[in-house]
Amino acid sequence: MSVYEPLLSKVLWPAYEGGLRRRQTPRYLRDYAQAQWLSADEIAHLQFTRFKALLDWCQREVPFYRERWAQMGLSPADIREPSDVSLLPVLTKADIREHDDALKAVSLKDGLAYKATGGSTGEPLRFGYTRESNDRRVAVMWRGYGWAGSRMGRRTLFLWGGAVGEPSAAHRFKDRVYNTVFARKQLNSFAMTESNLASYADAIDAYRPEVIVSYVGPLLRLAQYLVAERRRVARPVSIIGAAEALHPFQRELIEHAVGAPVYNTYGCREFMLIASECEHRDGLHVNADHLMVETLGTDGKPTQHGSGDVCITDLFNYGMPFIRYVNGDMATHFHGQCACGRGLPLLASIDGRKLDAIRTPAGHVLPGEFFPHMLKDVPGLTRFQLVQRQLDRLDLSIVRGDGFDDESLAYIRREVAKVLGDSAELHCHFVDDIPLTRSGKLRVTVSELAS
Repeated sequence: MSVYEPLLSKVLWPAYEGGLRRRQTPRYLRDYAQAQWLSADEIAHLQFTRFKALLDWCQREVPFYRERWAQMGLSPADIREPSDVSLLPVLTKADIREHDDALKAVSLKDGLAYKATGGSTGEPLRFGYTRESNDRRVAVMWRGYGWAGSRMGRRTLFLWGGAVGEPSAAHRFKDRVYNTVFARKQLNSFAMTESNLASYADAIDAYRPEVIVSYVGPLLRLAQYLVAERRRVARPVSIIGAAEALHPFQRELIEHAVGAPVYNTYGCREFMLIASECEHRDGLHVNADHLMVETLGTDGKPTQHGSGDVCITDLFNYGMPFIRYVNGDMATHFHGQCACGRGLPLLASIDGRKLDAIRTPAGHVLPGEFFPHMLKDVPGLTRFQLVQRQLDRLDLSIVRGDGFDDESLAYIRREVAKVLGDSAELHCHFVDDIPLTRSGKLRVTVSELAS
């Protein structure tokens, strides 16, 4: 461990977060660091206690839940034990769009901050959150990434999505300062092509990171290049995969190519980090002291067997509570306890979150995450799907809403051209609807090319 790591984590960061910014993140991180070692029963009790408190709050403060529960003849008093949770209705993206204002707590709505999802199911979503909720999410992220060796201040390279649009000089300066303080370097995965893979390997050698954090797709492509070229890069202590499902064969290839253990994580923009692997990598520990995560069978009831629809409750976003939110992913429970001794429950796998990569004649391999990342903030875009049926052509179907205009379309074309140039033609089609897959999901990025 370098001298800088404890200086940052124990002195500089707490002074900045807790003192200058008056955030509670350092305190929450300490609390979560202790809570992870509670027994499974103690964590389940803590989770249900927090869930009950949230229900009582929603009954008083959130019109959407008060009215929906009343229509069903339910009240928080009916939820007496964990098995009663299934009596409550699930929350869908359609509910959030239709009842956006009614989902906000009356006494907190004027102080909310907002984010938009990347629309990995093809439907970008705007949601509000409180400062406490955000501080807790950051704390949970540091805890989970820490299990994989990503300590605060440790040299970390992010192979991640680059900025969309034209960031201001102030924004670029802020990013440089942040990355310097936290010993981070970021490479733009959206700019990766077949012809420039060597430059990414060179950047790893030059920076010599102790930890690499990356989208799974670009990381896999880089690993394939390293194996094909019989090239080695500076070996990190660990690698953290994010944004896509990490399959066993992918983990094996990346570990072979880079020579470091790969850790799987699961998160989404609505909640940030949901679950992550510890040092034993026997499943992903669910942040059950911060979230309630269920999996639902085809009958809509909670299941502990096989793959099910992920259903999540944020226990601390009192400003715009998401209770039993179905986010469009699928996961499988793990039965048993991890050898690490943490009482946090486990998911065996994340089963339904793979976006197709896009290829072009010029050798670009663009991760599917680019399109939801780029399109999430386009005004008036309500749903989209990018399909590639031939190497030099992309077809983007767009469902327009109020606010979508010529500038919205020009922005899309401009941002795609920045990463693909003229190597593939982008054809935009305005449609009334986009069909779902047989599983009831919308694949936002689809490649029909032969693999």
